[in-house]
Amino acid sequence: MTSPSLISLNGITKSFSNGTVALRDMSMDVKRGEFVSLLGPSGCGKSTALRIIAGLAPATLGTVTWDQSGSADSSASHSHDISFVFQEPTLMPWATVFGNVYLPLKLKGKSKAASRDEVMEALELVGLENFENSYPRELSGGMKMRVSIARALVTRPRLLLMDEPFAALDEITRFKLNNDLLHLWERFNWTVIFVTHSVFESVYLSNRIVVMAARPGRVVEDMTIDVPYPRDEDFRTSQIYSDHCRTVSAALHNAMDANESEQIA
Repeated sequence: MTSPSLISLNGITKSFSNGTVALRDMSMDVKRGEFVSLLGPSGCGKSTALRIIAGLAPATLGTVTWDQSGSADSSASHSHDISFVFQEPTLMPWATVFGNVYLPLKLKGKSKAASRDEVMEALELVGLENFENSYPRELSGGMKMRVSIARALVTRPRLLLMDEPFAALDEITRFKLNNDLLHLWERFNWTVIFVTHSVFESVYLSNRIVVMAARPGRVVEDMTIDVPYPRDEDFRTSQIYSDHCRTVSAALHNAMDANESEQIA
């Protein structure tokens, strides 16, 4: 892609007080409009990288820059441009679907009446416009995740961070939400950074896959999935999908083998 970078990680290292080095010298650029998956084994720092990008955790070393300018501190000034979808829906059980999606606008000081059109539009985008008065306990796992996505979309972010949002869902629901996410991404031209353990999910969704090795987390391969969108079930069963899955799987195994070799050494 030829568009300029929206965000860059430059030599990011993250160490914790117990001595664990979660990330070491991690660098990558994400261009505007890209769908980038971070793929790697548990413990490779994928979620830590997202939290640093979102300004939820500081880097020990290195910088996060937006639009090729600024410093690590500049990520805070762009916090309004970011929405975060976590692995669990993290909904407020005492609030309705409408109330949960309204929350980001409420935190910005906007009244419920003034926010109604925006909230209902977000719910319509994820197919839940008829569930505004329902409570989380009345929803399926897939519907709860749709509410979480609607809450992320209601602020119209420039950058959408997603930390294994579909990992706990059954395969049919996961496939459906993969398709819905791609439709929304294409419609609104967001930039998405998506964390996953799944080779198959990463290939289906992404135009780039950043493969990470663990202990400490770092980028070991940056792979392009040069298949046009829209993608559908025909792509899932195609030879080119299988070929990309094999290539990405091999890169992931190489990253894991590298970790084992370093530990032995």
